[in-house]
Amino acid sequence: MSSTPPDLRRVQLIRKAVLLVAILSVIAVVAVSRTLGGETTFHEGLEMVGMAAMVVCIVGRAWCSLYIGGRKKAEIVDRGPYSVSRNPLYVFSFIGAFGMGAQSGSIIIAAVFVLITVLVFAATVKREEAWLSDAFGPAYAAYVARTPRFWPDFSKWRDQETIEVRPRFFLTTLRDGLVMLIAFPLFEGLEHLQDIGWIGVLLHLP
Repeated sequence: MSSTPPDLRRVQLIRKAVLLVAILSVIAVVAVSRTLGGETTFHEGLEMVGMAAMVVCIVGRAWCSLYIGGRKKAEIVDRGPYSVSRNPLYVFSFIGAFGMGAQSGSIIIAAVFVLITVLVFAATVKREEAWLSDAFGPAYAAYVARTPRFWPDFSKWRDQETIEVRPRFFLTTLRDGLVMLIAFPLFEGLEHLQDIGWIGVLLHLP
C-alpha cells in the first residue's frame, strides 16, 4: 500500500490544478485592486501577521511530514499532530493560505485565499477518506471516531518516543511550503507597479 492508487493520485493532481488556477485568478484581482486608505497601519499590520502565519505553516507542515512522510497509504498514522487532527497538514495549509492572502494588505483577499483552500481540500479529503476506509476498514473507522477531521482537539494528544524520518519527504514538504513566501515580493511588486502607473487600480477593498 506504499504507492498512491491511480484514482487518488488523479484527485491530488486535480486538487493542485484547481488550487493553482483559483489562486492565480485571485492574484489577477489583486493586481487591479488596492486596499481602502492605502498603506494604513491595519494594512501593514495584516501583512506582518500574514508573514507570521506563513512561517507557522511552513514549520507546521514540515513537522507533520516527519510523522506522515511515505506512510499515509501504508498505515494509519495517529501520533503527534495526527493524534489531534486527521489532516494537520491541511490545517497548516489553511493558515498559510491566510498568510499569503494577507500579503495583499486586504482582509477580504486573505479570507478568499482561505475559503478557496478550504473548499478544495475539503473535496480532496472526502475522496481520501473513502480510500482509507476501504483500505483499513475498522481500524480507520476507530481513528475517525476519536479524531477530528480538521480542527485539533489537543486533549487527544498522543506521541511516541521515536519516529522513523524519511528525509526526502521532509525536504519536499519544506520546499513546497517555502514557495508560499513568494507572496511577499509578488504583492509588493504589484503595489509598486500600481504606484508608478503601470497597472491601473479598478477596485478598492477592505
